[in-house]
Amino acid sequence: MSITRRQVGVAGLGVPLALAMAGTAQAGPRRPRTLYIAGDSTAAQKYADAAPETGWGMALPFLLHRQLTVANHAVNGRSSKSFVDEGRLEAVLSAIRPGDLLLVQFAHNDEKTADPTRYTEPWSTYQDHLRLYVEGARARGARPVLATAVERRRFDADGRAVPSHGEYPAAMRALAAQERVALLDVQALSLALWQELGPEETKRYFNWTATEQDNTHFNPPGAIAVARMVARELLRTRVLAPRDVRRPDGEIPESWITWPEADA
Repeated sequence: MSITRRQVGVAGLGVPLALAMAGTAQAGPRRPRTLYIAGDSTAAQKYADAAPETGWGMALPFLLHRQLTVANHAVNGRSSKSFVDEGRLEAVLSAIRPGDLLLVQFAHNDEKTADPTRYTEPWSTYQDHLRLYVEGARARGARPVLATAVERRRFDADGRAVPSHGEYPAAMRALAAQERVALLDVQALSLALWQELGPEETKRYFNWTATEQDNTHFNPPGAIAVARMVARELLRTRVLAPRDVRRPDGEIPESWITWPEADA
């Protein structure tokens, strides 16, 4: 089901984005940009009934300059396929504007082989669906950014952090190289952090409560730590400039994280 850029359209490809943005900067103040997140429950906005569960997308605004708005479209339980099939990518692309960013993180639910509404195969349908995000953003003059899926809390008997996403991170890395898309390697960075912290200390980053031991979703400290990885990767890949990021090493109090009431 892969589609080519010619089929999607070539709008925005005539002038390199960096040159277009430079021209805007010379003409006057930079217009506010929006960073859209397309992803799953690890990034999604959580509401009061789910607290203290926290998506890393809830913490990211505290690390970015106020002129860069975060529009978090990540939704619990979605894969790269179901997000498209439900019309969610179309909704993002209808709002996105030239100069905006589309940050894409999927794999957790693409891995569900028993669910045909969500499952994708890493080296075929997963990459095919990711191309829809990449080509859709580029056709509208926006910049796509791919992020490998953050790792679960999983350790072997010797206390070593164990990867849980199979071939999906490698498939995304290969696609990013092929399509020349910026890649945020959150999977590798999170695995290294969980290894550094160890089995017990990592419980402080995941949604472990008196009634729940959740090794996939985060609490505020975990969401802040992963959001910091994302922000640093956006700097490393030069998707963002230093002026776009704040508090790269500064404290972000847990009290800043809030869980609004869900709409009725």
